Amino acid sequence: MAAAPAQKTPVPDIAAQVTHAMRVMGIAPIPRNYELYYEAYIGSNPKLTKELAALGSKATQEELDEIGLRYFAHVHRPATLETAHRNLSLQLSEVLNLLRDEQHALESYNQILGEAYRNINGKSSNGVELLRHAINILSDATSATMSEGKERVENVVQKSFEIESIRQELDEYKRIANTDSLTRLANRRAFDERLTTIYNSEKLRYMTGLLVADIDHFKKVNDAYGHPVGDKILATVGNLIRLTVPRESFVARTGGEEFAVILSDLSAEECQGVAERVRAAVAATPFKNSKTGINYGPITLSIGVCMAAEADDPTDLYQKSDLALYCAKNGGRNRVVHFEEGMRKESGKNWLIYRR
Repeated sequence: MAAAPAQKTPVPDIAAQVTHAMRVMGIAPIPRNYELYYEAYIGSNPKLTKELAALGSKATQEELDEIGLRYFAHVHRPATLETAHRNLSLQLSEVLNLLRDEQHALESYNQILGEAYRNINGKSSNGVELLRHAINILSDATSATMSEGKERVENVVQKSFEIESIRQELDEYKRIANTDSLTRLANRRAFDERLTTIYNSEKLRYMTGLLVADIDHFKKVNDAYGHPVGDKILATVGNLIRLTVPRESFVARTGGEEFAVILSDLSAEECQGVAERVRAAVAATPFKNSKTGINYGPITLSIGVCMAAEADDPTDLYQKSDLALYCAKNGGRNRVVHFEEGMRKESGKNWLIYRR
């Protein structure tokens, strides 16, 4: 008698569960709230999980932002950014006022020139005296205008320095807001922004690929060795990915144990090759504690690949790459799978949860 085929263990749809839980508790489905509850769900930070649990189903947005500021300062910095924007707006306003003053001074000077010209050419001109008077008026007006102009130029230059300083401050805040604090890679916010730019150009679309990678059985590693070890593994994997892909690639940690890479100016075969090199690099790296000798491995990646030309828009591209990742997981893990039409029918995942 033939043995019954082994039943595949269904892969839990964490994102759907997190989204459903937030909806039930009445939590606004915005990215910064999702990040809090996602991290709490996967148990990567027990203190965070305990604080959210203490709020129950009556958490206010102010309370959530206060918690977020403590655990994910790179995302929850509205006050600092608003202050920098306000300062920049104030400086620009002052520069505009200086330029308006300069325009008013030039208009006044132009009126004096016109009056002197009319006096000199008037029928009642009194020869030398009138000419001397007109020259004195023009001389005084020119001297005053030049003096005021010099002062305004100096003020504008000073304001320019101040504006440049604020601009650099804003750039730094944006860099921090778009950086994952653990791996130092781009975070989900930065990834979403970059992903949308792919479809701004047909050339970009036809020579760009998206890799979505996920560490296999990462929860087991966290449960067995603790979250500090898990964090070190995440940082190491992120660094391996960055060192393996081409320098111009965009690498991000998109959540939990998931990473994404946007590859530019590469064909489908080349993107597949990069993905395979990433998978092999992680699989070949020993994850051991040099002091205790404890081996935390093997650590492997499952990777889904899709070319931008195979998708209609950024959301579709991410969904198809993630579907290929899902198939790599179902196919045994530690492998690379390229998206193919027809995969969607084999999966029961609810793709609407990815629409942000």
